[in-house]
Amino acid sequence: QVQLVESGGGLVQPGGSLRLSCAASGLTFSNYAMKWYRQAPGKERELVATISSTYGITTYADSVKGRFTISRDNAKQATYLQMTGLKSEDTAVYYCNVVKGGTSVWGQGTQVTVSS
Repeated sequence: QVQLVESGGGLVQPGGSLRLSCAASGLTFSNYAMKWYRQAPGKERELVATISSTYGITTYADSVKGRFTISRDNAKQATYLQMTGLKSEDTAVYYCNVVKGGTSVWGQGTQVTVSS
């Protein structure tokens, strides 16, 4: 059974930084692309960043490009989201995601609040 566990969220001031982590189990991690999504109150869940399996190719939503960096450590079966230059509009619950065998698996999410 695939499990994803996010951590690293919290309260940060505008302009600050946070690093989110997602620990994966129950899959051959290196074989799968990993994604970070976020969902703000009253809004739909949106894709923030993706990292491919083999070559670690990354893509980002326009709203976070240049501020967020997704990475992965296959040995630790983990993916990370380094967030810098945080803005109030980045406030959301952030979720890690993987699609395995046609099934989309989500973590429980971690809250990020950007406020002074």
